[in-house]
Amino acid sequence: MKFLTEYMTFHTRKRREFINITQEVSRILLKSGVQEGMILVSAMHITSGVFINDAELGLHRDIEEWLLKIIPEGHDYYHHRTGEVNGDAHLRNILVGHQVIVPVTQGKLDLGPWQQVFYAEFDGLRDKRLIMKVMGE
Repeated sequence: MKFLTEYMTFHTRKRREFINITQEVSRILLKSGVQEGMILVSAMHITSGVFINDAELGLHRDIEEWLLKIIPEGHDYYHHRTGEVNGDAHLRNILVGHQVIVPVTQGKLDLGPWQQVFYAEFDGLRDKRLIMKVMGE
């Protein structure tokens, strides 16, 4: 069995941002030489996430508005009483999730027709990391 681990660092220009990382995930897979297996893509921070969905900008705006409606900014979160101001970002991580596993078949990401892999930043403007771990034959 083969394994390859790589890291990406993000420093977003906005506090909240969705970044399509599908090409980078595919690049790591190609580098690994794995033909059958899986790749784990995981945010290494508790205020960011990873998800799979369509690359349609209207949908991304819908997702962002939905998250803001469920978890509003400016709310008096208990976490803020510790001196932090990003309680909302921690909660969005729980809703979106911090990782995905993508199947690998015949050396390619086995995604559906419109599926793409996205890094979701909820408390940006600083360095954050993501790990990608390819496993298979």
